[in-house]
Amino acid sequence: MRPLLTPAVLLVAALSAAAMVPAVEPYRLYVSAAALVLSVLALIGLLAQPRPAAPAPRPEAEPVRPAPPAPEPARPEPEIVSFLAILQEKGRLVDFLMDDINAYSDAQVGAAARVVHAGCKAVLQEHFSIRPVREEPEGATVQVPAGYPADEYRLVGKVAGQAPFTGALIHRGWRTERVKLPRLLHAADGRLPAVAPAEVELK
Repeated sequence: MRPLLTPAVLLVAALSAAAMVPAVEPYRLYVSAAALVLSVLALIGLLAQPRPAAPAPRPEAEPVRPAPPAPEPARPEPEIVSFLAILQEKGRLVDFLMDDINAYSDAQVGAAARVVHAGCKAVLQEHFSIRPVREEPEGATVQVPAGYPADEYRLVGKVAGQAPFTGALIHRGWRTERVKLPRLLHAADGRLPAVAPAEVELK
């Protein structure tokens, strides 16, 4: 529609100018009418033009939100301290290890070691299922298979070539197939539990 508006406007201007010429006096009514019609058409053309679409509002950029902090992995310190407390309660292990045994005779140390041994063994048997890695008696000739678990064997002496290896069993090793420890969390203030409480006799 826009290309037709310019000629129409020029034609209206030409007709209006022609109407002023004396020679066109007999046709002035027709010329004026034609100029009026063209003016109306030009006006309609202007009004009918589609308005340019308003630019779509740009979406507001969302503020960058910090990623939520990754949950802190559960730390095993309370469980470890709790297990140490059990060893202390049942076998007096912490008392035995933290005491200065140089002041005691071998007989006294041996007697205390028996108590510690019996109590701590009971705790291990209660909370772990412990078995030897090798069932053969120490000193026996054994074969280390190919693809052996590196955490279950320690090769000493002259190690050469590829498994399987053959050698003398120096230590049977130990492994556990079950662990049953209490599940604990840090205290609200982040403090670890006590291994053993201080005992105070009131008077």
